[in-house]
Amino acid sequence: MLTEERRSKIVEIVNSKKAVSVNELVEILDTSAATIRRDINALNASKQLIKVFGGATAMSSLDVNTKEDTVSLKALKNVNEKDNISKYAANLIQDNDFVYIDAGTTTLAMIDYIDNYKAKYITNGVVHAKKLIDKGLETIMIGGRLKKSTEAVVGPDCVEIIKKYHFTKAFMGTNGISIRAGFTTPDVDEAMIKREAIRHAYMAYVLADHTKFDQINSVTFAEINDCCIITDKLASKDYTNHTVVKICGE
Repeated sequence: MLTEERRSKIVEIVNSKKAVSVNELVEILDTSAATIRRDINALNASKQLIKVFGGATAMSSLDVNTKEDTVSLKALKNVNEKDNISKYAANLIQDNDFVYIDAGTTTLAMIDYIDNYKAKYITNGVVHAKKLIDKGLETIMIGGRLKKSTEAVVGPDCVEIIKKYHFTKAFMGTNGISIRAGFTTPDVDEAMIKREAIRHAYMAYVLADHTKFDQINSVTFAEINDCCIITDKLASKDYTNHTVVKICGE
């Protein structure tokens, strides 16, 4: 079977089954695993299917999330996982760091563990700013339009303010993580803020529990290799081929 014919057959099989493993394709097409993996890599690059750990899924099988829970609802989910992630993240802050803290429930939990009073902090989270100030930490609150559901400051004014700063570290929240789509959020305005903060950070960390992996929201704010990931458990080892991942407790 010619290469193009075989690859066309792979796409047909994946679209029919929605998901297929390398071993299944080896058996169906009577060829080597190495050949199938090369085909999957090529088809993934040409966006005819999605490469996943051990196989491939159809493009049409992607579910894109467009809605977002409120802060109060998010705060009730995966509390222990967020606690471990935020504790690890807080320990990364060093003397004289200029730290950007993104709005979000995991980044909010992180503030409980911050004990470096020689660093400076800036945030677009209203509750985050209050919590930082209550701890006696030097804090800058970014101005702009307030988004009710996430209690975050967003909008073009916020973006312009961030452009003036250069952070040593940025700690970001995310709604979804995908190798293909990167880090995503349902909100365009929040994506703009997140993107700008990452661009202006020497090191950017995304704090995300295991439920955020293989999830795609409507707007990408960073590619998968733009940030280090701090998580409690890894959905697929394939993520470590694309960026640095720290699993808390290891």
